[in-house]
Amino acid sequence: MNSKRWVGAHVSAQGGVANAPINAAKIGATAFALFTKNQRRWQAAPLDDKEIETFKQNCHLNGFSAAQVLPHDSYLINLGHPEPELLAKSRDAFVDEMRRCQQLGLSLLNFHPGSHLRKISESLCLRNISDSINFALDSTEGVTAVIENTAGQGSNLGHQFEHLAQIIHHVEDKSRVGICIDTCHMFAAGYDIRTAETCESSFNLFDEIVGFQYLKGMHLNDCKTAFSSRVDRHDSLGYGSIGKVAFEFIMQHPATTSIPLILETIRPDIWPDEIRWLQSISR
Repeated sequence: MNSKRWVGAHVSAQGGVANAPINAAKIGATAFALFTKNQRRWQAAPLDDKEIETFKQNCHLNGFSAAQVLPHDSYLINLGHPEPELLAKSRDAFVDEMRRCQQLGLSLLNFHPGSHLRKISESLCLRNISDSINFALDSTEGVTAVIENTAGQGSNLGHQFEHLAQIIHHVEDKSRVGICIDTCHMFAAGYDIRTAETCESSFNLFDEIVGFQYLKGMHLNDCKTAFSSRVDRHDSLGYGSIGKVAFEFIMQHPATTSIPLILETIRPDIWPDEIRWLQSISR
């Protein structure tokens, strides 16, 4: 087993963020994701000192460094919002999420890039997202903004590698921006990963357009929907339209060492089995 291949799942932080590392350890994870606040509400009570300290202790006790944790921001945030008032609200909320990560001693924050809501051009929306990231990086320290590729559902941007490259291009501090590749989203967006050959081709394309130096994490999910459906529906590994070959490829690719590889598959009861299988095929 490659100890540098960090595999886990998006675990519950119910009852307080300090419970997340405990929940991750229970399923045999060497990485985990969490929400640091309720992901479906704008406001949240500030983290108190006791909770912050307990979270850090629980991470330490269970062997999780900051690099092995990939928090996710609120689903309400749209950093490409076409309306100035709601764009400002999203930016403030994103800064709050970054600061919560900073308080917890974490170094990454994963987020969906944004949507134009069919009210502005793609290029303007992408520029809004870059400007939002710049705003957040200027307001915080030590946390990298990790853009997640999308399935391209509705008016969501980030489903093309070119979108991700364009966002990064306009980020001023490139040392604090990165990408999280979600395999379900990648496949639904039209990047085939069903065979070793198509995996090689799709991942090489990512490297050419964006660059593996920006790969800071992955979400390992099979896909319920058909190839290039632009519909985001996760499935358990090997049960969906992608199949198992992609995950064997990923667990042996040099770019996936020392980054969090996170399951968001639909059956938490088999997460320990999925983690064990992924670790067993790691090279």
